[in-house]
Amino acid sequence: MTRLALVTGGMGGIGTAICRQLADAGYQVATTYSRTGRQEQWLADATAAGYAFHAFECNVADYASCSAMAAALREKLGEVDILVNNAGITRDATFRKLSQPDWDAVMGTNLDSLFNVSKQFVDSMSERGWGRVINISSINGQKGQFGQTNYSAAKAGMHGFTMALAQEVARKGVTVNTISPGYIATEMVMAVPVEIRERIVGQIPVGRLGKPEEVASLIVWLASEMAGFVTGANIAINGGQHTG
Repeated sequence: MTRLALVTGGMGGIGTAICRQLADAGYQVATTYSRTGRQEQWLADATAAGYAFHAFECNVADYASCSAMAAALREKLGEVDILVNNAGITRDATFRKLSQPDWDAVMGTNLDSLFNVSKQFVDSMSERGWGRVINISSINGQKGQFGQTNYSAAKAGMHGFTMALAQEVARKGVTVNTISPGYIATEMVMAVPVEIRERIVGQIPVGRLGKPEEVASLIVWLASEMAGFVTGANIAINGGQHTG
């Protein structure tokens, strides 16, 4: 039986790497998108690279949208076995300048989404006796970051969600874990000015940015049978930048 994985926000740099490595590991893979039209080129590129992904429109910050996505996904593909809550945004500003809409947007996409999406699938995983929920947090949810009170709060909250849900479903064969990547060489990070990027790298003990594929490989392991004894954990993948 081929297990089905759903990756929210799978069309970004890390998300694409996650989708591809899960497919390489033998899983059927679906993802979500929020802007109609964007998915067409992404799916075309994936097809050209030999991947057969499925994409479903969804606003992860809206419960009704998540419910509709889940219904469409079930009708087409069946039950989700592995859920990767990867969707996220930033709206950076110092707290003095941070607006309520930017606070709400980040909380909705980065934290409320865990409830909105997980609620659609965790009960079914529990009933079937097997499941994996993997939440993508951030180093800044562990240590905080100047200008990111909204983002850091949301990402820290993700692991609180993980620890609590993990205890509720552990005996039902479902694991729930968080990973907290540091600075990864995505297109967004590589687009920042070289001097800023060099300053970031200078703070990383291994002396380089992480690779999206390194993050994805950790997720593939957490999704596997061999990770069945790992639950409620927050695994840092940041090159030694933060160890707390």
